[in-house]
Amino acid sequence: MNDTNPMDIDRPEGTMSRTALTILWPSFLMAGVLETLVFSMVDPRELHFEHYGFEPSAQAIYTLGFLMFWGVLSTSGAISALLLIEVDPPTQPATDAPDAGPGA
Repeated sequence: MNDTNPMDIDRPEGTMSRTALTILWPSFLMAGVLETLVFSMVDPRELHFEHYGFEPSAQAIYTLGFLMFWGVLSTSGAISALLLIEVDPPTQPATDAPDAGPGA
């Protein structure tokens, strides 16, 4: 029985964790910057959620905002990393005889 993970084939050791950190760390930093920018203009105590049946604290709104920003930025980074993966071009089947063309 083969115990190898199909995700590890043809991949150097530690590449997956390095890719994850390459995506998550910059998105974490930018989520902090984005949260600072957004909440410097929006006071979370002025947001009202009574219509939805709950009233979160300002800290909960800051936390949820940060996590949403981090999620969106991480998704963007993951999509960019996915698009950077180089795929081998399809190979043409080898022919033994040259094509003689029509009527040969």
